[in-house]
Amino acid sequence: MKTIGIKIMALALMSLLAIVPLKAKTLVVYYSFTNNTRTIVDDLQTQIDADVLEVEPAEEGIDYAANNYAIGSALISTIRENPDDPASYPAIKTSVDNLDEYSTVIVAAPLWWSSMAAPMQTFLFTYGSQMAGKNIGLIVSSASSGISGVEADARRLIPGGNFLEPSLWIRSSQTSNCHSMISDWLDDINYDELQAGVEALGGDSGVSVVCANGLLQVNGEFAALRLYDVAGRLLFDTAERSFSTKGLALGIYVAVVEADGRTETVKIRIDN
Repeated sequence: MKTIGIKIMALALMSLLAIVPLKAKTLVVYYSFTNNTRTIVDDLQTQIDADVLEVEPAEEGIDYAANNYAIGSALISTIRENPDDPASYPAIKTSVDNLDEYSTVIVAAPLWWSSMAAPMQTFLFTYGSQMAGKNIGLIVSSASSGISGVEADARRLIPGGNFLEPSLWIRSSQTSNCHSMISDWLDDINYDELQAGVEALGGDSGVSVVCANGLLQVNGEFAALRLYDVAGRLLFDTAERSFSTKGLALGIYVAVVEADGRTETVKIRIDN
């Protein structure tokens, strides 16, 4: 009976392999005060397929540069003094409710006083925990200062992120000719490989499963994930949200997810 059960499972899984795969999705979230970062993101959009979200302060028309950037400096100082206090972060009007749809998030922001611009810090303070397990790319615009402080802010605000190395630093003087820098950076982080070999699980449950950069990741609320090979053999059964695919042979697998009282199935191709 066990052999018959395995054969039935194998037939069911083989029928699933005809499913057309969905491409992994990328979100580019950015904040721009002087339009340098906006220019960079506009060029990035010509090179990748991604959704774009602009972070906007709740109060419009603030001149952060007035009085030698006194307002911007004060905002950064307040965050540094109490980085765990929500009240330290300036209000923004930007929100997002579908982060589970994305396997990669590219954050683009300017540098303010060796730190990430305050409005972007607010966004990441609010939503960074929802980016755990996702691939995180970082693009920083600055006049001349190094970006290590911005990188530190990003890692503090997205503690569970899978940060792609290196970050992209574009100086203000390089903005108008940033196309080749962005192209080289995408190659450096193996962006095309991140998008290849990824199957997404959709459905009414709101759960997605992605396999990229050596990780199998479940986004959304779920009870269990089971992974089978194409012969119908159960490889593992877990409630972990993210785990390494190291040790698995390259090829096709089938993931079965229990979520919201239903069972959903997706084909996974592991090729990195």
